[in-house]
Amino acid sequence: MDKFQRVGKELLEIPEIQNLMFYRQSLTGNQTIISQGGIFELGFFKPGSSQNYYLGIWYKQIPVQTVVWVANREVPLLSTSSVLKLSEDGNLLLFNELKILILSTNSSSLSSSSTMAVLLDTGNFVLKDGLNMSSIIWQSFEHPTDTWLPGVQLGLNKITGEVQSLTSWKNSENPSSGIFIVRMKPDEGSEFYIVWNRSDRYWNTGVWDGKSYANIPEMNSKYFFDFEYISNKREKYFHYSIKDSSILSRFVIEISGQAKQYIWLNTSQQWVLLWSRPSDPCDVYSVCGSFSSYNTICRCLHGFEPSSPKNWNLSDWSGGCVRKAPLRCGDRKDGDKFLMMPDMRFPTSSQSLIVENVEECESACLKNCSCSAYSYCGVQCIILTGRLRNLKQLPVGDVNGRDIYIRVASSELPKKTKGKKKLFTQVIVIVCVVGLGLLAVVFFLIWRYRGRIMESPWVVQGSFRPFRYRELQIATKNFSEKLEAGSFGSVYKGTLSDSTVIAVKMLEGFKQGEKEFRAEVNTIGRTQHVNLVHLCGFCSEGTKRLLVYDHMPNGSLDIHLFRKDSQLDWKMRYQIALGIAKGLSYLHEKCRDCIIHCDVKPENILLNGDFCPKIADFGLAKLFGREFSRVITTIRGTRGYLAPEWISGVGRLQNGEEILSLLEYKLEGEAEVEELYRVCNVACWCIQDNEKSRPSMGHAIQFLEGVFELSTAPIPIELLNLMENLGQQDSSSNEISQIHSSISTTYPDQEQPLFNSSRSCSHKTRR
Repeated sequence: MDKFQRVGKELLEIPEIQNLMFYRQSLTGNQTIISQGGIFELGFFKPGSSQNYYLGIWYKQIPVQTVVWVANREVPLLSTSSVLKLSEDGNLLLFNELKILILSTNSSSLSSSSTMAVLLDTGNFVLKDGLNMSSIIWQSFEHPTDTWLPGVQLGLNKITGEVQSLTSWKNSENPSSGIFIVRMKPDEGSEFYIVWNRSDRYWNTGVWDGKSYANIPEMNSKYFFDFEYISNKREKYFHYSIKDSSILSRFVIEISGQAKQYIWLNTSQQWVLLWSRPSDPCDVYSVCGSFSSYNTICRCLHGFEPSSPKNWNLSDWSGGCVRKAPLRCGDRKDGDKFLMMPDMRFPTSSQSLIVENVEECESACLKNCSCSAYSYCGVQCIILTGRLRNLKQLPVGDVNGRDIYIRVASSELPKKTKGKKKLFTQVIVIVCVVGLGLLAVVFFLIWRYRGRIMESPWVVQGSFRPFRYRELQIATKNFSEKLEAGSFGSVYKGTLSDSTVIAVKMLEGFKQGEKEFRAEVNTIGRTQHVNLVHLCGFCSEGTKRLLVYDHMPNGSLDIHLFRKDSQLDWKMRYQIALGIAKGLSYLHEKCRDCIIHCDVKPENILLNGDFCPKIADFGLAKLFGREFSRVITTIRGTRGYLAPEWISGVGRLQNGEEILSLLEYKLEGEAEVEELYRVCNVACWCIQDNEKSRPSMGHAIQFLEGVFELSTAPIPIELLNLMENLGQQDSSSNEISQIHSSISTTYPDQEQPLFNSSRSCSHKTRR
């Protein structure tokens, strides 16, 4: 044994030196290599309930195993008796359970006796020459799988000339290459693309401007990362580094086709999503495969079933759906039939015909054996061929929605009765029709005197349903128990026939038509979040418009804030503030239709039995229109909820323990100083004069949770002007001028945005 080998053996006997492999050493079974700082671990692992094993790298100290690199993703192992060995010639060799070589670093520039394999705290597994430690012979960073770690140079490989890319896992239990890829085209500029099935690009980063990519404005935030794009004759790549080495971060191309950037939050012990692209999962190309549609999750069309139920249950929808019964090509009476799907986003693979009526369009599809569906509008007939992809159910009334008729085998339609049974059914139907006709006459007479019965074309789904006015009258005992009177109408307590306690809001001043009301209520009804009041249903009869919500037993937040015997301690108040921010973030950024509240105040925050905050009236600003929302916000919101220290001219006390003086006396100074500072500072940033300076609610949540620090906010100029106009400030005009000057120095002309996105009442909601 030469001198180097003796030193290596001695090092391995020291417990904390666990990140090295030396000449002729091997790794097998449950043995692992741990990076020197204990951040990463390398060894054999089994994903989920899979029976296969893989050699990979994961985070050592995170409770839920998060794999960042897989060596043998295409060649699974059957047991942990497989061996990773540092061979005599200095290469890393991976043998399966039958001792068959399946992978090798295959480098010829190694010195056999001095080569060592090292797992670094960056997550990079490298081969080094022990005689020249600065020289890296091989590294896992040059062979990324689905995860992009800080320090990985993604782009053109300067050694092999290959373009490095990220490829998604097949599913949550199979790390083999999936169908979604993040890659660069070196001959097309600096952009990165997300590609489906190596053919269709459905998202790109946009052009690099020297600081960020055009389509990722989050890169402008300098809290976590530094970015660099290198392009010269020898190499072309992009990489990023993290400012605080104690923060863990990863960029992943998910099996859903979305690219996501995460950081690990120690306080909550979970990965926090910083951003994702495309932001809407529905915009991922063919995310559900063929003959299926996306609405929160992927679902097969009627008459179809998953091509691979096992993969489908693991969220691998790439195989799509297949027909339960084959088609019978040809224009035949006993042939294929069509099922109508309303308000659908148009799929790909189509051709247009000019026909006189819908019957001709249907016939044209039946005669075409490759026709899978058709759509008819006016005189235009659209024939859809092949495997239908990118189908999506759009909201009712969406201008981009089209009625699509899906071709299915006749056996997939409800069976028709025959013979005597059919005759008997026809007799029963006739009797029922006559009886219903008589009942219709009776109901018509009642309608003339007691109001028109509500007609709803909607199908009842879950607990969201239309109510009759009379039903709500009975439930609320003729609207006798008023809970509160708000900006949009009064709220009454009620109890349904099944003992469900509800809150009924009777809208006042609503002037939109029936169709618009139904469309908007349908949108609001689909919003689901733990910090939003759940809309159970609605009532629309004549001029009456009512909304039915879950009842909140602890009432509104203002009741508890302003009562002498308030039970809200600091911890509870902080959680309420964080919950409100999460609810607003969902409305702004995560629900299908962006909804701006425009009237957030304690009266509109309701508390359930556990004091969990629920935002109320969040869709009414959308229903009543932007102009009405501006009025109530100006009159009842802005000035009514300015912090008193701004009006009195007293600066914010954000230094040390002095900030405790801002607490309400009932809390007796008992609060976390750091949490109190975060709340005050976030509040100051949220009322900045320039809307570009205000944080999005997603960023506000990250500030409140302590994900990263936030610089001290400047005093908004409009508030200083308000102090002057009200004549309530204690400062002299000279002091005011000095503050103005200080603000201009700190934040000149309010032009440089600190945050990437903002929401205000001037924004239109997007459909």
